[in-house]
Parts: sequence; C-alpha cells; structure tokens
Amino acid sequence: MLTRVKSAVASLMGGMMTADAEHFGGGGGSDLPLRFPYGRPEFLGLSPDEVECSADHVARPILILKESSRLPWATGYAEVINAGKSSLNEDQACCEVMAVKPRPTGSATPNQTSAARRRSSLPNGEGLGLRDNLDSSEGVTFHYWALFDGHAGSGAAVVASRLLHHHIARHLQEVVDVLRNPALLPPTCLGEEPVNNHHHHHHHHLTPTSQRALTRAASLRGAAGAPGSPSTPPVRFFTEKKVSHESLVVGAIENAFKDMDSQIGKEKMIYNISGGCTALVVIFLLGKLYVGNAGDSRAVIIRAGEVIPVSREFTPESERQRLQFLAYMQPYLLGNDFTHLEFPRRVQRKEVGKKMLYRDFTMSGWAYKTMENEDLKFPLVFGEGKKARVLATIGVTRGLGDHDLKVHDSNIYIKPFLSCFPEVKVYPLAQCDHDADDVLVLGTDGLWDVLSNQEVAEAVTCFLANCDPDDQHRYTMAAQDLVMRARGVLRDRGWRISDDRLGSGDDISVYIIPLMHGNRET
Repeated sequence: MLTRVKSAVASLMGGMMTADAEHFGGGGGSDLPLRFPYGRPEFLGLSPDEVECSADHVARPILILKESSRLPWATGYAEVINAGKSSLNEDQACCEVMAVKPRPTGSATPNQTSAARRRSSLPNGEGLGLRDNLDSSEGVTFHYWALFDGHAGSGAAVVASRLLHHHIARHLQEVVDVLRNPALLPPTCLGEEPVNNHHHHHHHHLTPTSQRALTRAASLRGAAGAPGSPSTPPVRFFTEKKVSHESLVVGAIENAFKDMDSQIGKEKMIYNISGGCTALVVIFLLGKLYVGNAGDSRAVIIRAGEVIPVSREFTPESERQRLQFLAYMQPYLLGNDFTHLEFPRRVQRKEVGKKMLYRDFTMSGWAYKTMENEDLKFPLVFGEGKKARVLATIGVTRGLGDHDLKVHDSNIYIKPFLSCFPEVKVYPLAQCDHDADDVLVLGTDGLWDVLSNQEVAEAVTCFLANCDPDDQHRYTMAAQDLVMRARGVLRDRGWRISDDRLGSGDDISVYIIPLMHGNRET
C-alpha cells in the first residue's frame, strides 16, 4: 500500500503531461475527439502562433488584455503559464455580458440556452460597448467573470469556460419574471401564478384530525383558543417559507455548477475531456455581486486600501470533517487501504496498543486513543498546507470533472469525496460607494500561494495611485504587475520574488474588476 501511495503522486504528474500532449497532437491515452480545442481566453484575441508562444515554460511571458473594450467595466486581466508543472496552461478564463429573457409559454426543452443573448467578446464580435445589443426590457442582464484552474489536464477547464455561463443563464431564466418584479414572491411550483404576500389567505377544508392537530399546534405555541376563534388569527395549515430573490440567484448558480459537472461526466463517454478544474465565478445582477467558489482560487475586494474577503478556499484541510463524515458513513468508499481518522503522522506497527493523538469528524481538537491494526491504514486526509491530499492523490476538494480519477493502481474512486457545489457569497455593490481605485481581485491559487491578501492589496492600491485615472488600461496594467510580483524573475536558483522568496511555479491568472462601474449600471 505504501509503495502504491508513494507512486500515486508521480503517476498523477505523468498523467498531466500525457493528457496535455494530446492537445498538440502528441501521444496520448485517448482516441476520442476533444470537446473544445485548447486555447487561451477568447477575449485575449490571440493568434494560434501567439497561443503557442504563450506555452514557453522558460521565458514565461505574461499575457495581458490588449483592448480594454473587450471586457465590461474596463476590467483588467493578465496571466502566465507554469514553470513546467504541466505542458499547457491549465488555467482558463471567461467573461461575458448576457441578457436573460423569460422562456415563452409552452416553449421548448429546458436545455435550450439560446434564451440568453451573449455580448460577444470574440475578435470578430460586433458592438463591444457596455450595454449594446442587450435589450433587457423583458428580462435581466448579468455580467459574468470566471476563472477555472485545471488539474491532470486542461480539458475540464476548457469545457467549463465555454459552457458554465449558459447553464447559469438557463437557471436564471426560470426565475427571471420574479427577479424583475420586487413585489412578487416566487411561486412554490412553476406554472403557478407568482403571488403577492399581501393577498395570500387560503381557505382549506380541514378534516377533524387535522383540526385537532391545529388546535394542539396552537396550544403548543401558547395561543388562546382554537384556530378560527376571535382571539387568534386563522392558522394556515400550509405555511410557506419566505424565499428571497437573492436566494433564487444563489440557487441558480448552485444548480448550474451541478449541471456543468454532470454534463462533463456524461460527455466524457464521447469526448476526450481530461482531468478536473476548480471554478470561481462572479455575477453582477440587479445591483449585487454573487461570488461562487468551488476550489482554491480566491476573490477579495479592495476598498479604500482595506481587504474584504468574498470567497473561502476549499482544501483537504478545510473540508476534513465533511470528508471524514462521508467515509465514516460509507466506509466502502475507502476500499481496504484507507482510514477515515486523522493522525499527526503515520501510525507504525510497533505503536499498536499504545495511545496516540487522533481526530475524528466530530472533532476540531485532538485527543488520545489506543492504536489498533485498523489505524495502520493510510489516512483519508494526509499532509499539511499545499501538500495535503485526499486519498494520497488530489489537493482540492471542490470543483468540476475528475469523474474517472482513481487512487493509483486501485479501484478506489475519488469523485465521491469531491463536491461540485460552490459556496456563494453576496456583496451589495449598488449600496456601497466606490471610487476608481476600489476593485475586486480574482486570482487562481498561483497568485495566493506566494502573496498574502495584504500584499496584494498594497500592490494594487499603490499601483493604481500612480496611474492616470483616465487610462482605460490601468486595471490590466495592475493585473500584469500582480502576476509579475507572483511569478518573480528567473535567477540561478529558479523564479524569485521580493525578499528572495521562491516565486510561484504554477499557472497564474488574475482579473482586476473596478467596482465603481457597478454603481453606474444600476
């Protein structure tokens, strides 16, 4: 078992290289066609030659947005490839502005995505102004920025970057009527007329049993008299929870992630979609920013130089209790090789019968237990920080794809432990005042592995303060500056950043989104 685990990481790295080689027509394990060809974000408008040049692991050129008009709000973007970890850049990015209109009554299948009209960001796209061609008189417009960080190949990241926003648009389409009308409550069942809360009194015919149940319920609440008596308001047997408009958007984003993950799983049968990816998306809709994160990328707002975190990373360490509980409830998922318990180090055979520190899913602290033979198995979560792994294989616990991923040389699937669901946080952008230097920074883990929130905030604030306020490229230049700080410069001993620290050898992608535009859009 130990040998198997030791070779797991090496084989995973090897797998990354072969999976990526397929994109350039090199040798690979799959004869299936690619779902989408490998490329860099469409909004960069790169030629095939430029895409190939971007994959230089020695020079690591920083790619930036050449035309600021390609992205809404003068958003800045910059990226750089890794230092040889995988043959291609496994990060992907997408940015769109989409109009969602209500589905016509009795319309076609729910899988149609044509309802959302896209503001093209392609090189031959027409009309690249902020609000052009998007008639939202019958629907809503949403702005969308996304970063996907692939692993074990770039396939899943490429597919998600092309399709996730269409899934979001489709789910928003179901609730667009309610979202547009602040007075409406969402109908419990689609097909019902949305109801206004002020006229929501129903008369139900109650059987004697339900009448007694209501009387008892009223008395448990301390109400005087039976339902319908003059001293108490009539009790509604079917009470409905209040559902906010905000939570309808959150639900649309969550279900879109689920559908995207499911689509990748199904299409793997007919296309070569390698690996998996984390996903970080930001949606601006009706005055609010919705930040959905599944993985270890990060979003922070920098406002007046201060940092407001708007996402949380999901790692084997941060999700240890969820993973352990799942393994405790379904031990067969661990095969015969792993234990769901956590120990500060591997338990040795000579320690069986002795007491050692451990943690179970019920615990955030540590305690002693007597070691048994079962505890000699490899821990489900092992390692610290960036080296922490689930089942000795993968370092992220949320994302899309990875349907075929198994522990090396075994039949143990890792997918049951990986969640495709994002955590969605909401920031009331339209209610806050922002100046030209207040921004939302989105970055893949290549940035945050080497720079802290504070270092990023200081760098961005300082850079923007020295820019011409009217320069539309200032946010892209600030993004380029951040990527440069995280990549560092190549010296004899590798890539180095400030204080002679080791720079990031990972792919790095960064958006810098100015927030004052959000106030203008509402």
